[in-house]
Amino acid sequence: QVQLVESGGGLVQPGDSLRLSCAASGRTFNSLNMGWFRQAPGKERESVAAISWGGSSTVYADSVKGRFTISRDNAKNMVYLQMNSLRPEDTAVYYCAASRAPFSATMGPSGYDYWGQGTQVTVSS
Repeated sequence: QVQLVESGGGLVQPGDSLRLSCAASGRTFNSLNMGWFRQAPGKERESVAAISWGGSSTVYADSVKGRFTISRDNAKNMVYLQMNSLRPEDTAVYYCAASRAPFSATMGPSGYDYWGQGTQVTVSS
């Protein structure tokens, strides 16, 4: 069993930066692919970014490429999402998730086995 706890959300202005953190429990963390998702009111949950278990592979949604960076620290059981140049359309609840599936299956929510409770990110002037 893996438990995930997100932190770092908040209210920021357009153009600002924010870093989300996800703390994972469980000794299997190093073998799990990890991802960040977001869900805005009235919209479906969408993939933001994913990172392979060793950190060598990453993938991003087109809407965040060049602005967001996913990373992980396996020694600390942590995953991060650095978000730069934030836009109002980035406003959503952001979720951390863990996957036992192959990395090729990690850009959709169905490929994930464990989810955090989410953290709110609001971008507004």
